[in-house]
Amino acid sequence: MKGVPDTALGKMYEEHIQYLLDKDIDGILKNQYTEDALLISSFSDDRKPLYYKGHEQLREHFNGILAIEGLETEIAFWGETDDPQTLMIVEAITMQTAEGESKMRFADSWVLRDGKIAIHFAGMTQYPDGSVA
Repeated sequence: MKGVPDTALGKMYEEHIQYLLDKDIDGILKNQYTEDALLISSFSDDRKPLYYKGHEQLREHFNGILAIEGLETEIAFWGETDDPQTLMIVEAITMQTAEGESKMRFADSWVLRDGKIAIHFAGMTQYPDGSVA
């Protein structure tokens, strides 16, 4: 991981990526998301938003990305606040899938409550085919 600052949210982000690499859905849900968390995702073939509410639906989202291998992230933009605790990042992502290497750009934003993610905006800004959202 490149460009992650040495802050509490920086450490949480690094743990977040490690949970994904370890395919530890229980860990990421229990340790990083509130029970009623909302994740809004643009990771869809038709580029329409997908909504996941609560741990059961979030599990569905994370199960859909378990094929990720060799995830590398480079932070292009990082912004965080303490009160309320929020994070906004833009990432260049390289990962291995069954189809080979894939390069994308993401814009993720977190709104935290009591140290856990309550709202997660998971936006893909550049798709694997190179097109831009």
